[in-house]
Amino acid sequence: MDEATVRTRVRMPLRLPDGHVAVADVFSFAGLADTGEHVALGLGDWVGALARAAGGGAAPLVRPHSECLTGDAFGSQRCDCGPQLREAVERITAVGGFVLYLRQEGRGIGLYAKLDAYALQDTGLDTYEANVALGHREDERDYTVAAQMLRALGVDRVALLTNNPDKAQQLLRLGVTVTESVPTGVHLSPANGPYLAAKVRRFAHTLHLPATR
Repeated sequence: MDEATVRTRVRMPLRLPDGHVAVADVFSFAGLADTGEHVALGLGDWVGALARAAGGGAAPLVRPHSECLTGDAFGSQRCDCGPQLREAVERITAVGGFVLYLRQEGRGIGLYAKLDAYALQDTGLDTYEANVALGHREDERDYTVAAQMLRALGVDRVALLTNNPDKAQQLLRLGVTVTESVPTGVHLSPANGPYLAAKVRRFAHTLHLPATR
């Protein structure tokens, strides 16, 4: 795996859709494995978190977050992406760490294809079945760039804020030590119950959903 480098670092005050405010150091990168303009948000005392980890302390809290225009920007309730990003900003700010914002819309199939998949889900397919029906794999995301970004930031071990075991498995294969997987909350809406259930059923996401009849 080739090495990436930090290209730009800028300080950015944030105001999230619900009014929550935070401050991030936003990093861009050169030398990433694909052409996506992925960025990292250093939140809270991320410098101190790196220093503590280097001294044998706890690994910094990191969330690899796949871009979701519909959820992150428009507040769509068909997924839990927007609330997960909001939660990650607050929790990581409290302890110091990073959000890796990865340009992998629709599990890597792109925005238009994701909307096509939504149309198929409206006919009864689940989120993974819809991707396959469109000629894609169930999940096309690759976390090589996430590992490159972490190395460029000086991070070699992480506490991973995720419910998705595939993220931890891929990062481990890419040489990043995952000290623990820290689950996010359950962000259930009137529209996303079947979507969340499919993630648990098909890819063993660590979501504790309420029992349904």
